[in-house]
Amino acid sequence: MTASEKIAKILRTDKNYVEKIAQHLSGITKREGVMEVIMAENEEKMGDRMLRLDVERNAGAKEISDALISKIEADNHIITQALGTPSLKKMSDYEGIVEAIKKVKGIERGFFMKKEKAIEFLKKEPPKKILAFLKYDSVDAMLEKEDLFEVMSALRFIEGNEWLNDVFFKQYALLTPSDFEEREIVIRPLPEKWGSAAQEFVKKKWHNISHLKEMGVVFVIPLTLGISGELLRMMALVFHYLNEVPFYSDMFRRCTELPETFAENVISLLRGDVLDRHMPEGEKTLWLVVQRYLTKEDENEWRLFVPHLNPEAIHWTKAGQDIMKLGEVLGDGGVDPVVKTRSADAERNRVSTNGVDLSFWAGLDWVGDFFKDELGEDTLVSFNLVDTVMSLVEEKESIKFMYHHQEALWNQIFASYFSFEEMEKFSKDYLLQGYFEI
Repeated sequence: MTASEKIAKILRTDKNYVEKIAQHLSGITKREGVMEVIMAENEEKMGDRMLRLDVERNAGAKEISDALISKIEADNHIITQALGTPSLKKMSDYEGIVEAIKKVKGIERGFFMKKEKAIEFLKKEPPKKILAFLKYDSVDAMLEKEDLFEVMSALRFIEGNEWLNDVFFKQYALLTPSDFEEREIVIRPLPEKWGSAAQEFVKKKWHNISHLKEMGVVFVIPLTLGISGELLRMMALVFHYLNEVPFYSDMFRRCTELPETFAENVISLLRGDVLDRHMPEGEKTLWLVVQRYLTKEDENEWRLFVPHLNPEAIHWTKAGQDIMKLGEVLGDGGVDPVVKTRSADAERNRVSTNGVDLSFWAGLDWVGDFFKDELGEDTLVSFNLVDTVMSLVEEKESIKFMYHHQEALWNQIFASYFSFEEMEKFSKDYLLQGYFEI
């Protein structure tokens, strides 16, 4: 099987299509054999990781998947002990986690909606369910005692999508560039009181973390799903959002260049709009920019099978690099996240953090191949961190958790002909338009 055929099989697209892309981009960049290089690197990375896992190259799909999951669980155990064995059920459990995350990422600034504007929106369209939950009779009374970022976060998991989209977010049509300002990104573990109200949201989303792009907030709900690898998965998600929020902050800044369409473009970014029509293709190659994981909506969605860049996969690539840096931070002993109330048992169980090595997951976001399942059929196994950790959530739907790997592979094809930096630039330059020709 040629490299183009293998890539086409992984991406579930036509091999002639992949070969056409290769010929066209080779002509532009003068880089030959790129598809072969991609597959050779794929093989090298898989071989290295399987050696580390003590798994034979001819092993079956289940053995490899089980070994990857076991690696997630082992790394999660190391991180958990290094961070003082937090229970993840109380806001205080996240103090050390957030400290470690900040050691890796620092505190970035961004371009976000002013607090005063958010308060104005809350007053014009009071969130009735939140007011009832907190037992206030007005937004003014609520904001005298409650944190604005917490209330804005709670909109996502208490008020419901219908009210948010049909009522609250309609106010965003009035936004202007002057309603935004430069300030620091906020990582906010929520107090325990929000946990009971968020249970249905967490159960549906299968994670306890979300974000507000327009407010520059990443929030954590103090609930545990009781799933293996939960802390590693949670930290990976936080890193992902801490890469996604600055990306959209840059887009908000760009939107100020055309004040007359500022609100329209901000709303489009928050909705995650994608091109919804086929575009005629001439001598150039047409690439879409798809800012959502469309597989979650329809695994046979046509836009998945044509050339496209996916900013979500860019954020995950950076999150993988952050996870590796996290190991360095923990290994340096540069973090003492253990709260003063840590029990004697937790103190005894805390391991030395020297040499915490999380490099296993670096650079694997687009790596994977077909291996035989228990019936002798070819099954795609993703080495992608998030695909692997998501398979711990609902193993019966493991086919669903290949899409991070596949989207990352489309990105890798483009980056291999140009560069990662150029790929990110094209993603921003054409995100609102939804496509570009090259």
